Amino acid sequence: MEIVQAGNPILRHRARALSVEEIRTREMQKLIEAMRVRMHEAPGVGLAAPQVGLAMQLAVIEDREEYHKEVPEALLVERERRPVPFHAIINPVLEPIGEEQAEFFEGCLSLAGFSALVPRARAVRVTCLDERGEPRVIEASGWYARILQHEIDHLNGALYIDRMRTRSFTSMDNLAEFWKGKPVSEIKKTLQAE
Repeated sequence: MEIVQAGNPILRHRARALSVEEIRTREMQKLIEAMRVRMHEAPGVGLAAPQVGLAMQLAVIEDREEYHKEVPEALLVERERRPVPFHAIINPVLEPIGEEQAEFFEGCLSLAGFSALVPRARAVRVTCLDERGEPRVIEASGWYARILQHEIDHLNGALYIDRMRTRSFTSMDNLAEFWKGKPVSEIKKTLQAE
């Protein structure tokens, strides 16, 4: 299962909704599992169907505890990042909770090797169907809210580069060399971000 890269038109179109009947088919269940495996291989914390060439309102999410081991505790706290168990979101509707924003570097498996500062709602409510076709309401804050927003953007034909602070766009190598461990406020001041 190949992850398509920016420039592929499928990443720029709104994906189609899925019916409960479609979700419950053996084929769809196999697809969800294959996306889970591909997300782990990448590795990533989310993968949307358009990223694997399928124009469906489906994304899988999991922020495994093992991904947190090399992240400094202060950064986990600042990002409000906690493990998130595996689940799928299907036909999601996103609603920000409150006005508070959070801004952090964000990457994407479909923009391999790059990152940028992206402002997003700190807390969100997502109404969707789960991998069994059952209705679900998710309230999330911090990093989990960011993951949800990022994946739902994919389902609506948007990429993080549409929301990023353009002056912060960087390669992953330069992110590690120049910005690793620095507070976002210092980075924005240095870059004279818009």
